[in-house]
Amino acid sequence: MKVLIADDEPLARERLARLVDALPGYSVLPDMAANGEEALKLIDDLHPDIVLMDIRMPGMDGLQAAARLCEQSHAPAVVFCTAHGEYALEAFQVSAVGYLLKPVRSEDLGDALAKAQRLNRVQLASLGKASANADSPQPRSHISARTRRGVELIPVEEVLYFIADHKYVTLRHCDGEVLLDEPLKALEDEFGDYFVRIHRNALVARNRIERLQRSSMGHFHLQLKGLPSETLTVSRRHVPGVRKLMDRM
Repeated sequence: MKVLIADDEPLARERLARLVDALPGYSVLPDMAANGEEALKLIDDLHPDIVLMDIRMPGMDGLQAAARLCEQSHAPAVVFCTAHGEYALEAFQVSAVGYLLKPVRSEDLGDALAKAQRLNRVQLASLGKASANADSPQPRSHISARTRRGVELIPVEEVLYFIADHKYVTLRHCDGEVLLDEPLKALEDEFGDYFVRIHRNALVARNRIERLQRSSMGHFHLQLKGLPSETLTVSRRHVPGVRKLMDRM
């Protein structure tokens, strides 16, 4: 995978290049950009697969350059590497697939590059569109969460369930879990075609449902594909709906 680096600080470019070179499967292009205009020209000339882009740069900044890339049908994946955490929302509105805070750690960079490599162009085009256009009927393809690594993007297709607890919602996905500050009801409204409510505080991925069990005490529990040692409680109110869904599967 060819990686282009765009940053106005030479030392930052050199450090990122060293980090990328140490990761298997990626090669840094020898030409690097110091602003958004240079990045767009190099992208046209060199056709990188991934761009590591700073946000604050002289002239055309990273956000402006990424917005221009959104207009292209074969744009590379963009991962922002910045010292400023306040641009996360704007980053996802211009289809960024990653948002790393400086100083970038090798482990976090490797994770971001791997995610960028997995995303196809259709997914890239849909990233952030729900937040950019409140009237859009299309749900997001990815959900963003602030973590110790900065901002993490989780593909909706990898989400197993959402559990609400007070003001936060825990999103459980194939590789772990993150906390969201989005209401469970808003998630249900947006992703109702993909998730079903099984409790007042829980939504479960429809295609992950494997088995409904009843305990000796009369309580109902749901077994999910991919979670053999974990079950979720189903409230009596929602048991008929879960059974009806399973009958259609």
